[in-house]
Amino acid sequence: MLRPRIIACLLVKNQGLVKTVNFKNPKYVGDPINAVRIFNEKEVDELTVLDIDATIEKREPDYKMIEHLAAECRMPLCYGGGVNTSEQVARIIGLGVEKVALSSAAIINPEIVSFSAEKVGNQSVIVVLDVKKNIKDGKYEVWIHNGTKNTGISPLDFAVKMEKLGVGEIVINSIDGDGLMKGYDLNLVDLIRKSINVPLTVLGGAGSLQDIGLLISKFGTIGAAAGSLFVFKGVYRAVLINYPNRIEKDKLIRDNFCLK
Repeated sequence: MLRPRIIACLLVKNQGLVKTVNFKNPKYVGDPINAVRIFNEKEVDELTVLDIDATIEKREPDYKMIEHLAAECRMPLCYGGGVNTSEQVARIIGLGVEKVALSSAAIINPEIVSFSAEKVGNQSVIVVLDVKKNIKDGKYEVWIHNGTKNTGISPLDFAVKMEKLGVGEIVINSIDGDGLMKGYDLNLVDLIRKSINVPLTVLGGAGSLQDIGLLISKFGTIGAAAGSLFVFKGVYRAVLINYPNRIEKDKLIRDNFCLK
């Protein structure tokens, strides 16, 4: 039976590990390779690495960095950032990465999803939707280019479209929740979850294991992703790579998981 996944998400800028708040003010917190090694020891379910500036800077993915990450990583690895063609997707999969995340490219050229799925398989093609609530009307909208450009597109409509094109997984990333550690936007999750059948992962807002437990309790088989929660520790946000141990993780899932 499929179980919830608890996923660590690392943001990379200039090959350094950073953390942001509402997609702004990236703070350097360490070396991504060292973080991967620690996460290996902690037996993380899955790791996502996103290069947050590659698309804005109009550069290709850093294949050397990706190769190093894949060589070190002992858990399933998803990479995103600067990917604009199905050929790039195939090249990254060839480096040992299990999944490739598309974001701006999927908005600008949705067919990249179906082309990529044909090359590497649906299960390896992920679409990340960076979502923000419009304060004027309360509607959710998809933003691109690291949260700097509003597309005005409904994440619900686009998620449905991506499923039809063969995407293997949707990641909903809350810009409003990013780095604040005040909990996931469960209303946003509910909106998307009711309308798609492909696996869904949620990112942006997790501040405690209780937040992850609440997400699992409400939605069952889902991906619970977090960045700050697994990079910072304590009220002063000291940099400390962490992740629940096997006993803690099993208890968290056992206490909250029921098949939805």
